[in-house]
Amino acid sequence: MSHPNLSVDFCGIPFENPVMLSSSPVSNSAEMVGRAFEAGFGGIVYKSIGVASNESIHPSPRMAPYHYQSQRLLGLQNVEQLSDRPFKDNMADLRYLKKHWPGKVVISSIMGFSRDEWRELALASEDAGVDMLELNFSCPHMTVEGSGMAASQAHALVEQFTEIARKAVKIPIMAKLTPNITDINEPAMFAKRGGTDAISAVNTVAGMIDIDLTDFVPRPNVFGKGAIAGYSGPAIKPIALRCIAQLAQNSELNLPLSGIGGIETWVDVVQYMLCGATTVQITTGVIHYGYRIIEDILEGMTYYMEDQNLRSIDQIVGRAVPNIVPTDRFDLSRQGIAQYDLERCIGCGQCYIVCQDAGGQCLSWDRADRRPHIDDRTCLGCMICSFVCPISNPPLITYKEVSNRPPIIPPVSRD
Repeated sequence: MSHPNLSVDFCGIPFENPVMLSSSPVSNSAEMVGRAFEAGFGGIVYKSIGVASNESIHPSPRMAPYHYQSQRLLGLQNVEQLSDRPFKDNMADLRYLKKHWPGKVVISSIMGFSRDEWRELALASEDAGVDMLELNFSCPHMTVEGSGMAASQAHALVEQFTEIARKAVKIPIMAKLTPNITDINEPAMFAKRGGTDAISAVNTVAGMIDIDLTDFVPRPNVFGKGAIAGYSGPAIKPIALRCIAQLAQNSELNLPLSGIGGIETWVDVVQYMLCGATTVQITTGVIHYGYRIIEDILEGMTYYMEDQNLRSIDQIVGRAVPNIVPTDRFDLSRQGIAQYDLERCIGCGQCYIVCQDAGGQCLSWDRADRRPHIDDRTCLGCMICSFVCPISNPPLITYKEVSNRPPIIPPVSRD
């Protein structure tokens, strides 16, 4: 039997596989992108280019890691600017990439600071032979009025700048949107009215990872000052996945989606696709592990599709969307409880503590055998106990539906 087909069609452009580098330091030059192509990436979005990019000076340092307890690089804070390489060098690199890797997809990410700049960047990129444009309406730390994230938040600018690019070029265009907004579908609809062919989401989340307790400066510490800036990595995946799902659920939008945010494994890639993305983009995962990350992703996707008897990516895209519903559509007539495999319990007592302090107070603790004992009548099925149990493979605590069990009503608090 032949292997599953990992190729996709995105805006009429064939991809040998749907995994790309996102516009960032990992796609900053032809030399870097060439190594990513050789490693197996199906496409790249080149680091964002501005007309005056040769005048861009990056802060130093420009990044800082977010470590949490024993977890290394749970996220990344950056104050990265547009490409600091000369404009002509970037255009030459785009030409070089399409000449030497004609089967790979090259997308030019552009950001203008005026209408004329948007037009100039779009035309120059098309002339360099790229397959597609990505319009950067999403960087959270641009300080020029109407640029980056501020454009997404001022919806009319999204429409205007998209329309300028659409009229300037014949190649497909994709609007990249920020998560730092109430409803991501609002700028998406303005981008559609401007003529975009696709939406990519999300860029980094505006945040601060750390403040030094001795000098009181946020990280990265740029000679005594910090900033609210872009945060990326696995911790933003729930936010980004939500945004992709909301875009996919919008029947009026109905555009191809490229998912970005916290992707490190094949599981992440498949989950984005299940929520409606046709392609995905990666940065922080590459910063953590290098371009070699693509090997495990493609291998994992292949094995997953074989296991599920899926032959093409089209069979995955959007498959979870019908199951994502408002909470008022939940079936409240069915209830369940936690069940314990006490033979494997190590007696740490963490489940008892959290049940008492954050759950349904349905556990009692036997001091003699150091085991929890559950009262099925009062268990809420919240499953908090399973979150803290150290025995997870396979789980010691699992969920069990209980037939004909009415919802538990908590007792009235005592005065």
